[in-house]
Amino acid sequence: MSNELKTPYEQGNKNQTTTWADCIAWYEELARRYPGVLHFSVVGTSDAGLPIHAGVVSSDGVFERQRIKDEGRPVFFNNNGIHPGEPEGVDACMALVRDFCTEPARLAALGKTVFLFVPLYNVDGSINRADTSRVNQDGPEQFGFRGNSRHLDLNRDFVKCDSLTAQVFNKLFTAWDPDVMVDTHTSNGADYPYTMTLIHTQTDKLGGALGQFLQGTMLPHMFAEMARRGWPTCPYVNPVKDSPDHGIAEFLETPRFSTGFAALHHTIGFMPETHMLKPFADRYDSMRALVETALDFTVAQAATIQALRRAARDEGKARREWPVHWSMDADKPSTFPFRGYAANYTPSTIGNYTRLSYDRNAPWERDIAYFNSFPADIVVATPRAYVLPQAWREVVERLQWNGVAMTRIEADRIQEVRCYRIVSVDSRANAYEGHMFHDDVQLEAFTQAVMLRAGDWFIELDQDMARYAIETLEPQGHDSFFRWGFFNSVLEKKEAYSDYVFEDHAAELLRDEPALKAKFEAWKAVNPALLSDQGAVLDFIFANCARYVEPEWRRYPVLSVM
Repeated sequence: MSNELKTPYEQGNKNQTTTWADCIAWYEELARRYPGVLHFSVVGTSDAGLPIHAGVVSSDGVFERQRIKDEGRPVFFNNNGIHPGEPEGVDACMALVRDFCTEPARLAALGKTVFLFVPLYNVDGSINRADTSRVNQDGPEQFGFRGNSRHLDLNRDFVKCDSLTAQVFNKLFTAWDPDVMVDTHTSNGADYPYTMTLIHTQTDKLGGALGQFLQGTMLPHMFAEMARRGWPTCPYVNPVKDSPDHGIAEFLETPRFSTGFAALHHTIGFMPETHMLKPFADRYDSMRALVETALDFTVAQAATIQALRRAARDEGKARREWPVHWSMDADKPSTFPFRGYAANYTPSTIGNYTRLSYDRNAPWERDIAYFNSFPADIVVATPRAYVLPQAWREVVERLQWNGVAMTRIEADRIQEVRCYRIVSVDSRANAYEGHMFHDDVQLEAFTQAVMLRAGDWFIELDQDMARYAIETLEPQGHDSFFRWGFFNSVLEKKEAYSDYVFEDHAAELLRDEPALKAKFEAWKAVNPALLSDQGAVLDFIFANCARYVEPEWRRYPVLSVM
């Protein structure tokens, strides 16, 4: 191999990762030399104004997305550098693409499958380069930072899309509609012998025959093949207590994460997590092995994967109920043969507590509890369609970026719909990725005749993107737009009162509205201490009376046509 075709990693000491500038320049030169194999271009702009690139490798020189889609060709997607301090995937992808260009047999093995990749996704974080932000990590010598230029973790941004980068990703992903995705990472957490651990789209949440195929066929093959390649792999080590001894739980990757977002598109997603305490060279080698293993399986099983994805979309069009929330079943663990290190608990030398450490001289291997059952715990009756008022344009944009089919209502009309009243929300006390996320949402459903306005959006669910629409528009979905605060203004009552005037009027309302009187008596029975608080008493009457009702207050704006 000529030296100029070696990647920056290969030219270094195996403990260095490429810079963003060197990475892009290297790919541009490779694409110039091999235009029949690699197409490399700018696909968008980051929040810091930097170009975001993507590449396409094709064995027969076909790069046009629409032609690839029309021909039904399989698409494998490799995303790298979302956390630039976890960069081994960036370097491994460079070598893999180079080998496609220079090794005819490796290229031919792709067949009709297209290899789509983003070389370095978080370009903003990649130029914020140092050696100080990954406190527990062994190499490389320098690396980028987790946050982007708006201090956002992009692996929490896939649904809310606060960053321009995530908006680019949503559009790219929707346009290419990959069959399998691998998004490369490095883990934090417990110590253990494995270099590679793996998060996958949670199979219960992926659901149906596609989930069963992932669980019963693809994952066993990948674990076996990684072991054959010399990189024994285990599920992502997510201890249910403080160490793996007590068992590990599958990671429920909701749509804020890449693999959870992929599930909304019925795409099988993987998030390989190499172990932070292993040498960078080992992490690099195991990452390349993982990506190649997933790619080779996709090429071999592409027809089956595509048929299962098609069936999942068709099934979704006819579903009468949709799960929108899943929780771990702690009573039904399976087991996994795990290799670990002895966990020791000793007094801390810097504080009055017991600290955990691992003894690498005391390895063990045994079956541990593996909590991988996540049944749905919130299921909704499937509406025929949603009505999204045009005023909520930020939500409209996100649905459009993800290919959700919508039409405009042509004329005002009154229609009976299912509505939700927001009974209560439990929100985080501190900002989470720029939002005050709603961890708990309690609803009351009711039927009402509502005026639908010309220009509002009508979203029928007999469509391929039904799942994306349902999980983002149903308020109790894990990462619904409501939970992320896109509809927070409906939680605020807009009118108020002056207590010295309303005191007399409140008595009249209690006299004239029997339903209000009954509610007030029940409230008093539960809250006797609040009867001495004028504000509490008048607030209750004002909020519950029919005379001054605000129909939009706490009514979720998205309506369901049943």
